[in-house]
Amino acid sequence: MLLGLPTLALSSSSQSAPKMKVLIKSAWGSADPTQASFPFHHANAFGEGGHEVQLFLLGEAVSLMRTVVANSVIPVGWPPLSEGFAKVVERKIPIHV
Repeated sequence: MLLGLPTLALSSSSQSAPKMKVLIKSAWGSADPTQASFPFHHANAFGEGGHEVQLFLLGEAVSLMRTVVANSVIPVGWPPLSEGFAKVVERKIPIHV
């Protein structure tokens, strides 16, 4: 039996999970479209969950800030980077370059 363990699963639904401060760092550029899009889509997922999110882009990832480059990045199995980027801007998630 699990009598000695905390009953986290049985806690009331009025308690919410603690909110996190998340910094997502990436140096992936347009040469690898799938890796390049992950930070934006993950930032959106954390933002939707109510967490405080920031993006930090360095190296090749800085080029993704150009509209022409962002529009040309189409990852495998994920929505285009332009969609993820638009949602990041819409949610006012800070992007540090």
